[in-house]
Amino acid sequence: MTDLPDPISASLSRRGFLGGALALGLGAGALSACSTPVGAGLAGSTLDPGTVQYWNLFGGGDGVRMQAMEAGFEKTHKNIGLSSVTLAWGNPYYTKLSLATLGAKPPDVAVAHLTRMKTLQAADLLAELQPADLARYGMTADKFNQKAWKTALVNGRIFAIPLDTHPFVCFYNTDVCKKAGLLDSSGKLKPITGEQAFMEALTKAKRVTGQYGATIAVINETSTPWRIFLSLYSQLGGTPVLSDKGTRITIDDAKALKVLNFFAKLNSSNLMPGSLDYQGAIATFAAGRAGFYFQGEWEITTFQTAKTPFSMTKFPNVYGGNGHYAVQADSHTLVLPKDPARSRAQLDNSLTFIRSLLDQSATWAAGGHVPAWLPYRNSKAYAKLTPQSNYASAADAAVYDPNAWYSGSGSDFEIIVGGTIGAVMSGISSPQAGLNQIKQKLTVLAKTQPPT
Repeated sequence: MTDLPDPISASLSRRGFLGGALALGLGAGALSACSTPVGAGLAGSTLDPGTVQYWNLFGGGDGVRMQAMEAGFEKTHKNIGLSSVTLAWGNPYYTKLSLATLGAKPPDVAVAHLTRMKTLQAADLLAELQPADLARYGMTADKFNQKAWKTALVNGRIFAIPLDTHPFVCFYNTDVCKKAGLLDSSGKLKPITGEQAFMEALTKAKRVTGQYGATIAVINETSTPWRIFLSLYSQLGGTPVLSDKGTRITIDDAKALKVLNFFAKLNSSNLMPGSLDYQGAIATFAAGRAGFYFQGEWEITTFQTAKTPFSMTKFPNVYGGNGHYAVQADSHTLVLPKDPARSRAQLDNSLTFIRSLLDQSATWAAGGHVPAWLPYRNSKAYAKLTPQSNYASAADAAVYDPNAWYSGSGSDFEIIVGGTIGAVMSGISSPQAGLNQIKQKLTVLAKTQPPT
């Protein structure tokens, strides 16, 4: 990947300043919430230079685990202070991060989705990480999941350290699936390979629940429909939906229609409801009214807390065949926002903090994310962590959102495409009408020049 044209520099006019934020996929509404300099209240020019300022977007179970990891760092590095700030997930987070960096008051370390960090980098908001500096802290390329590591590179240069991979996965109710005859002798879900096998598994589960075979969030939800679509589309070997940094729409119409027609079939057969929002889909599975639930692995804590009889595995290989497997995923990465005033000592403190988080991958993995740090990922301890390790190989088959200034987790791309796919899944739109709408809406974005 090459940089977008006219990257943002430190000496921007106010108009350019706002344009830079808009280039990160942020609307004027989000900017209005940050009308005063973000750095004045959050970023730490007034902090002791020996303190690491860390920004993240983790809430719920992820937030609790991250706080435990921060406490672990403070316990083992008493000579380095830590100031942690948690901001709202999605565009509000990336707005504040970009504005703080443009205002020369960035945090020392920040979390960025892999699918969003490249846009930050293209806007010249991230510091390049030198292999020699990383090597001093034992963070060499061979110690990371190679799919995440290589995908995060920009023209071979390092701007982000992968913390995890979070793939789209399959939750299954063990009681329902046992009664449906879908478990093997060890109590694990039998492999589901092929469209017919997928339909049969959901049909058997539906007979047991009396309601649905599987549940998924569709209403008022855009990310989930996109994730399942990209998983199936990629298993079919579909070409990238976007090319040339988002300026060309290259979706394979035939393969996209095959997936959309499959969604319509699932809806018309009443195997999967098309009328549930995010919380409704969770409640349906937790109550045993569906045998399967398809979502990101982060909901593991929800079902553990609810004491739902469940386990997890990779999302089924519906269309892969012949050993080919693909599934939608993203990765949380750790980045150093660009700061011309960053000293060598501050760099060392930041890298020390990042290495500490990697060393605590066991805590992070407990929340469902597949660790990118191989010293833990390949350990016996992780192999014993179930059901989390059941789907670990999905990280090697990860398919990330297409590269564009308007793409990535929680982006305009996901909102537009996911919303349209959701309409097909709920029976509101036909597959062909859905595909036409996706292409029409993406054409507008593809023809729009990045505001940088």
